[in-house]
Amino acid sequence: MVKALIIIPARMGASRFPGKMLAPLAGRPVVAYTAQAAKAVAGVEGVFVATDDELIATAAAKEGVEAIMTPPACRNGTERVAVAYQALVDQGQSADVIINLQGDAPLTPSWVVEAVIKAFEDSSVSVATPVVKCSPETLALFRADRAKGMVGGTTAVLSQSGRALYFSKEVLPFDGQAEVMDVWHHVGLYAFRPEALSQYASLPQGPLELTEGLEQLRFLENDIPVQCVPVEGRGYPFWEVNNPHDIGRIEDLLAAKGDPNGL
Repeated sequence: MVKALIIIPARMGASRFPGKMLAPLAGRPVVAYTAQAAKAVAGVEGVFVATDDELIATAAAKEGVEAIMTPPACRNGTERVAVAYQALVDQGQSADVIINLQGDAPLTPSWVVEAVIKAFEDSSVSVATPVVKCSPETLALFRADRAKGMVGGTTAVLSQSGRALYFSKEVLPFDGQAEVMDVWHHVGLYAFRPEALSQYASLPQGPLELTEGLEQLRFLENDIPVQCVPVEGRGYPFWEVNNPHDIGRIEDLLAAKGDPNGL
């Protein structure tokens, strides 16, 4: 049995949507939905929110989730998770796998996280992340946002063995071929063995990470393999809160289909 912990990085100062963790989503803060999604995952030893803001910590506490205060200087969610996990280790806690469930992903289905945890039954996997085939509807949203110069999500390019070749905020492969090739939507959560998470925190940011603004590229730039885990949406489109208009999109999804975790 893999012993797993979920840590939700949640900062106040997002560049595209400042304060989005506390933005009202169907009457509750975004981070509250994400915390409840994490608690719905089976077989997890604990759920924590890693934040630099007392208001976010208070919102987490209202959901019964302990907050770990982390420095504002953390440059991305994985660095914040690394700091939070070290604080837990210092308190005597440990895990086989640490899951970074991003605070802006309130519709993450529990079965997606469970599939990623299961991937670590393979001892060769040190970092894993889920991907889902883009539906025509999701692909249309990607294209609409890019046409406006906005980022709507991240795509992944996979090797034949399922390892990540690249991640991008562009639609990859080249959009002219997207009708005849699968486009993989990267679901924004990551899972690490403790050694890989510690190594990540010690590595400098590389040019690809800085250019794309995608933290997972630090692994690829340093030859650390990332295993992509294909998952099914089961009829629930996946969408993150990247921009203010995403709130309305997610509220429409909740109204039409309900919460994927039955919450």
